Amino acid sequence: MPKILTVGEILVELVATTKGDGFRDAQPFFGPFPSGAPAIFVDQVGKIGGAAAIIGRVGDDDFGHLNIDRLARDDVDISGIEIAPGEVTGCAFVRYREDGSRAFLFTMHQSATAMLSVTPSGAALMESCDHLHIMGTALAAPGMADTALEALRRVKARGGTLSFDPNLRPELIDTPGMRDRLDKILAQTDIFMPSGRELFLFSNDKTEAHAVTDLLARGIREIVLKRGAQGASFFSSEERFDVGPVPVEEVDPTGAGDSFGGVYVALRLAGSRPADALHRANAAGALAVTRLGPMEGTSTNAEIDDFLKKQKALS
Repeated sequence: MPKILTVGEILVELVATTKGDGFRDAQPFFGPFPSGAPAIFVDQVGKIGGAAAIIGRVGDDDFGHLNIDRLARDDVDISGIEIAPGEVTGCAFVRYREDGSRAFLFTMHQSATAMLSVTPSGAALMESCDHLHIMGTALAAPGMADTALEALRRVKARGGTLSFDPNLRPELIDTPGMRDRLDKILAQTDIFMPSGRELFLFSNDKTEAHAVTDLLARGIREIVLKRGAQGASFFSSEERFDVGPVPVEEVDPTGAGDSFGGVYVALRLAGSRPADALHRANAAGALAVTRLGPMEGTSTNAEIDDFLKKQKALS
């Protein structure tokens, strides 16, 4: 199986135990949990036995080492993670509102990850990996974006492939230079993995079918549209199929799409048929929302097998 590389933020998440809008009152938190969209994705790849590596930057603090230890435990190549003495690892504070939506407060741009650059260890990883997975969040800061684009240049120059998950929070879309970076990434994407309405950020067509046709015509090989609690859909120039929702009790949806993506990309690169990869990825995403903490939701192959057996018995 090709070795999968990702680039981007590594941080911790702390989840408020109370519900409400924001953080202007003192309140207790659960955490810290290892987090960061690229880190969750690559942890999931490693956890199901895929060859996985990440380029990132953390402070020389407990939060940074918490992430490094978790990734190493789950068989991720951590040689591309730079530890920055005197700097801090980023944090995400999360609080649920009464309607189930979430309020976030990030310190990513004030943390070590914002100063990510190409180190000798990172460059070596770029030359050893055959597939690159890019998340839109990695394009939000100039250092991370430049590193991701350099990794793309090197991997593609050797005939490697690219998967792209926009994963864009609304406030990131208008980040200076973001649109240009997104267009550069999309132009070289093999597997495109938007969530819901993200599909229409990249096409002016008004319907899902027309937008998909437009994107496939640009050279994207396959599109996997994540629909959250409604399942997911696969599109290519030859076929289209869907997987339905999996009924679970949602505890924490953060990271579910990243777990989904890690399973899907790893299985496709290992030779699985799209339908099989989508089926297991959908299960992994459903499993992820049943656990508190973003990276706590990643699953082993045995856990996914057991979950699917139980779902089949209930159907």
